[in-house]
Amino acid sequence: MSITVIVEGKNDRSKLRRVLDDEVRILCTFGTPNSARLESLYKEAKDDEVYLFLDNDSSGRKIRALLSDLFPDADHIYTRRGYAGVEGTPDEYVVQQLEKTDLDAFILYPEEMLRAQSESEKESRRAVLDGRAKRSQ
Repeated sequence: MSITVIVEGKNDRSKLRRVLDDEVRILCTFGTPNSARLESLYKEAKDDEVYLFLDNDSSGRKIRALLSDLFPDADHIYTRRGYAGVEGTPDEYVVQQLEKTDLDAFILYPEEMLRAQSESEKESRRAVLDGRAKRSQ
């Protein structure tokens, strides 16, 4: 099954692309989606494992509600109130939120975070990624 994360805009997508493997598809709503955009998102991700990562503001909550109706089984990822949306969330916090989901095997850790991890953690993560790569071949 493919994995899709839905965000609000291209800057949010760029933020996540820095910390997520290319295997994870990242789609944008481009603001509050109209019915045509909702239909397009549904067609693109209906068979995927869907994650919603939206800003913690009134617009983000409105979009989350619309997408929750469209993807009732979607997992929700949240940013902290006070950050300037997903794009303004520090990488370390984004990674922490992603680690709480099933996406941890797809995280591309920034170098400073990798240095802080023990070798066994790195090996464990590599084994998971290797296993997923073998299954997709």
